[in-house]
Amino acid sequence: MNRTMQSFVLLVLTGSGLVAAQTPAGPTVEAASTFDKSVIMIRGVSQEFDAVTPWKQTPMSQGVGTGFIIAGDRILTNAHNVSNNKYVEVKKENLPKRYPAIISFLGHDCDLAVLTVLDKSFFEGTVPLELGELPQENSTVQTYGFPVGGRQISVTEGVVSRIQVGTYSHTQADSHLVIQTDAAINPGNSGGPVIQAGKVVGVAFQGLREADNIGYMIPTPVIRHFLKDIEDGRYDGFGSLGFLYYPGLHNESFRQYLKVPEGVQGVVVLQTMMHSSVEGVFAPNDVIAKIDAYDIDNDAMIEVDGRTVEMGEAIERKQIGEEVEVVFYRFGEKKVGMVKVALNRPVLDFARWYDQQPRYLVFAGLSFVPVNRNFLETWGRNWLTDLPFILRYLFHDSTTLNTEALRKEYVVLSEILPDEVNSYCDPFKDQVVESVNGKPIWRLEDLQGAFVADEQGLCRIRFIGRTVPLVLDFAKAQAAHKTILEKYQVPAESFLEKQP
Repeated sequence: MNRTMQSFVLLVLTGSGLVAAQTPAGPTVEAASTFDKSVIMIRGVSQEFDAVTPWKQTPMSQGVGTGFIIAGDRILTNAHNVSNNKYVEVKKENLPKRYPAIISFLGHDCDLAVLTVLDKSFFEGTVPLELGELPQENSTVQTYGFPVGGRQISVTEGVVSRIQVGTYSHTQADSHLVIQTDAAINPGNSGGPVIQAGKVVGVAFQGLREADNIGYMIPTPVIRHFLKDIEDGRYDGFGSLGFLYYPGLHNESFRQYLKVPEGVQGVVVLQTMMHSSVEGVFAPNDVIAKIDAYDIDNDAMIEVDGRTVEMGEAIERKQIGEEVEVVFYRFGEKKVGMVKVALNRPVLDFARWYDQQPRYLVFAGLSFVPVNRNFLETWGRNWLTDLPFILRYLFHDSTTLNTEALRKEYVVLSEILPDEVNSYCDPFKDQVVESVNGKPIWRLEDLQGAFVADEQGLCRIRFIGRTVPLVLDFAKAQAAHKTILEKYQVPAESFLEKQP
């Protein structure tokens, strides 16, 4: 579920470089032996694109993580173990041979990935692990993995302390069900199975910074959603609500104003996100009382499998494209409608991007890119406060600023490759493009062909919130364009291919 507000909980990934079950006893020797044969070490070499100058790549890095074999000769692991990877190989405990692996599916929003190995001899002597159900709080689990510093499988035991919706640190923007445990989850453990009663009840994936022995695992409802999603050969992702809401029905005066019937609980719609699947269905001040079979209380919670969780979990249980029935009240009038489950991402997505070459366009040494989290994080550790005002404003308020129906993304002047034709343009760096010669720029592709001469032979680039435009002598800019690309070793003037 994509969150509309940012979480500042400090979570760290645990990769290097990257019906409730009853409380069980520890695994038997036979069971532990099975797990040892099915838990896999994953090694990867990754390389990222630079977000400011996207035609460049950062130095390569190597990392170690864990995975485990599931049905169909597949390996399940964390997405962050293999994100931006150029090469992946896997090996079994106590065997020296490494096998090249292929990344078949990546779910960055849920931090899960599936690998395959073409050499089927790799799977000889292994047993696919089965998925179990949600464990009970205070029950014991065992975490298997290859923490940094050892070649042997490590097994740690801990107690389940909490099951709730939490932020997934891989994208820093998505929240799903998580299980908290005090089992040690260290760098290298990421992607390892968490076992109870002989079955997988979770995948280890992150820890809590500045806290000892607090680890988190991805529970089986999220895993099953991911595996179901990829059955058609494509990963679509998790749906989200698509509207901002206010849990305000505790206020009796507000209930009276909205004419909410006696006994009805729910949340109040503040605004629907532009382009979302609920746009045109809900309106501000609607009271959402029910999603499918789940009654929503005044705290925006529902009961699922005997547990009270955030109402977004009702959407999480559905696949993209499926429908849910919603019951809502509009100033006392009961309404029932069907809503299609969709990604419902804001124009300026809060999530980090991986495994994609960033799109860009360069003209006369001016480099333009879409505004996204990867670009914003180039301001460093304190980027949320150090960003230029316009970027900070757009990031924080993206979900409520989507009032321009044609807007697909924001485009920023990310870099200036110095030359005589763009001299004195520095004040416009990191500003968001509004128009070129009066033509609105709703997405990066709109810049293609936009740089032309006006009646004065000039090219005028206007920026949001700026009264003075950046002005180029078009003939001189066009004449210098190719030379600038060659001088700064930019391989192509643009890369506009959108990747799935």
